[in-house]
Amino acid sequence: MIIATGTASGKSLAYLVPAVTEIFSGGTVLYLTPTKALAADQLRALRTLRLTQVRAATYDGDTPPEERRWVRQNANYVLTNPDMLHRSILPRHSSWSSFWRRLRLVVVDECHGYRGVFGSHVAQILRRLRRVAARYGSSPVFLLASATASDPAAAGVRLTGLEMAEVTTDASPRGSTTFALWEPPLTDLRGESGAPVRRTATAEAADLLADLVIEDVRTLAFVRSRRAAEAVALTARRTLEEVEALLDEEPVPYEEYAEGGPEEVSGPDDGGALRDAFGGVAGETLDGDGGRGRSPVKAAETGEPAEIDAGGRTDHGGGRLSDRVAAYRAGYLSDDRRVLEKALRSGELTGLATTNALELGVDVSGLDAVLIAGWPGTRASLWQQAGRAGRAGQDALAVLIARDDPLDTYIVHHPEAVFGRPVEAIVLDPDNPYVLAPHLCAAAAEIPLTEGDVDIFGPAARGVLDDLVSQGLLRRRPTGWFWTSRDRAADLADIRGSGGAPVQVVEASTGRLLGTVDEPSAHTMVHHGAVYLHQSETFVVDVLDLDAGVALVTAAEPDYATFARDVTDIRVMESLRSRPFGPGTIHFGSVEVTRQVVSYLKRRAQTGEVLGEEPLDLPPRTLCTRAVWWTLPTPALAELIEPGHPADLGGAAHAAEHASIGLLPLFATCDRWDIGGVSTELHPDTGLLTVFVYDGHDGGAGFAERGYARASDWLTATREAIASCECERGCPSCIQSPKCGNGNEPLDKAGAIRLLDILLRT
Repeated sequence: MIIATGTASGKSLAYLVPAVTEIFSGGTVLYLTPTKALAADQLRALRTLRLTQVRAATYDGDTPPEERRWVRQNANYVLTNPDMLHRSILPRHSSWSSFWRRLRLVVVDECHGYRGVFGSHVAQILRRLRRVAARYGSSPVFLLASATASDPAAAGVRLTGLEMAEVTTDASPRGSTTFALWEPPLTDLRGESGAPVRRTATAEAADLLADLVIEDVRTLAFVRSRRAAEAVALTARRTLEEVEALLDEEPVPYEEYAEGGPEEVSGPDDGGALRDAFGGVAGETLDGDGGRGRSPVKAAETGEPAEIDAGGRTDHGGGRLSDRVAAYRAGYLSDDRRVLEKALRSGELTGLATTNALELGVDVSGLDAVLIAGWPGTRASLWQQAGRAGRAGQDALAVLIARDDPLDTYIVHHPEAVFGRPVEAIVLDPDNPYVLAPHLCAAAAEIPLTEGDVDIFGPAARGVLDDLVSQGLLRRRPTGWFWTSRDRAADLADIRGSGGAPVQVVEASTGRLLGTVDEPSAHTMVHHGAVYLHQSETFVVDVLDLDAGVALVTAAEPDYATFARDVTDIRVMESLRSRPFGPGTIHFGSVEVTRQVVSYLKRRAQTGEVLGEEPLDLPPRTLCTRAVWWTLPTPALAELIEPGHPADLGGAAHAAEHASIGLLPLFATCDRWDIGGVSTELHPDTGLLTVFVYDGHDGGAGFAERGYARASDWLTATREAIASCECERGCPSCIQSPKCGNGNEPLDKAGAIRLLDILLRT
């Protein structure tokens, strides 16, 4: 069964009741969640029930070794994640024999998060789980919980391989939400090729977060990256420190400040607009001395415990304003994350800048507002993030702050693309051979595969098994397929799609481990010269050693951020599908992509002004993936090169490529950084003007295929996004790309509109 209803609709209770019932009858329950934060939150909720028969425990990377044996032997409600299930629980299933024999229920929470390559891996892990459970004589019920999704039953079938009943009726009470679409203004600054620069979404989010904290409005600010979470928190804290400095010079009652006076410290008009959304929020008088206790921010930075009341919210006398804002993201140590979660629940923190690590169902009730800095990738994620505020029937405020990006620009000018539209289908492809092959090896290592097991893994399994035998990874015998290597088969699958061991980020002067970055992301996040942020501290990368898996950094305070740029070559391997499209043709098929990070831009953090570009020498990366591409024959392009109004064909195709990459996430459940593109006036494999958009994962992730299926809607929206942008010749809001290795040259905005007009003719 899959339950797909809105945020705070009671899904937790819907699976908790049958889970406890099964435990009372002697069974066991396995709870799966995409994040450690949600597992820890669910464990806290279980323990508040004080049911002595429910022996609940988390089993994840944060569980100390001495506790793991107790969990395996005694727990009857185990909360874990797909990573731990894949790497530890399934490969060591014999250590869990008692748990498997009594397994009655598997809860897969927040299953809408299992999409793309990660979702495809999880689908195969769940098939391995079914097989191991059957080995011990159990056939558990799978109960899936999801945010509102399109066709949830079909998504549940793809994820588990089992037939699904769906529950979609949501009758839960909820307060109203005021939803604002916020487009930052253009500035007087100029970027590449003289393009106007829009104020950044993170700068706007930091200002709004500071305004809301001053108003005592408990707020989450969702941002797109770890770096942005740190930047928003750091900027908001600096703003609040400036406010406090003014208040310390001439103490002002908090109520007077909240009402907009005195003039020298009043916030900008946007703060007033937010106040109006709440009808005015009264506060307490500020304590100039900072007040009691250690702040959760400092506690997280030092690892020392914060002094937080276990009860309700604290007043403003509980610390300085700047200590009431923090960042929360993956990569923090578990103790740091627990401190921040507790501080947010208790009210010790008023504002938190976070990645989507807190998007899922962590109970942070009592929040008043949510800021979303940039389109979060899907409508499902948008409503999930907005639903973090206004729990327990409260009214709430949600603000989507547009980035300098074609998709964000399109949405703020076309709100009908979001409101009143159904959420997207969950896109995943369990039959992807790059996903399926390592899981078949892992399954054979757990229990030798038999003919009866093949159907569990889908129609592509038999062909992939033959390939694995020919490669020597599996051995075929009369009784089935066997894993013969001494290596761990589970190590073949990188389920988060990161492609390699993580790179450790280490402070050079002290040896302190600051965090980790997956190997592909290291090329863009911790290259030489990159600005790296950790818990409001700023560092510059001195050395990236990919062989050693280490990035050495030094503390610094640069006034800029860095953005990596890459160049791409693409080769057509096979066209799997094609059809006429206007005067041209659209294809879907297999391609080989070679990408290399070649340089990085320095942009002033607050304004987005380009300060310079520095070259890099990093190795290229090659992947075989799926792409959608369209071609136009030379006769169809005649009007673009006619005298009087000739277009730059290469620049027009390049601009259309950038914009189409930006718009595809509106039609496929992906992120702009999950896909890439290439355009050329004359591609050697097609002999025609060609624009490619490809999945950024080996074997594909289903995104390009979705683009092929929705090509007309997708490319029409691309054309409208370019045409509706207020710039004259192109800017980051329409045709410029932040990761273009060609320096966003050449680009022809007017030519791109004309080119797409030709393509879209019927």
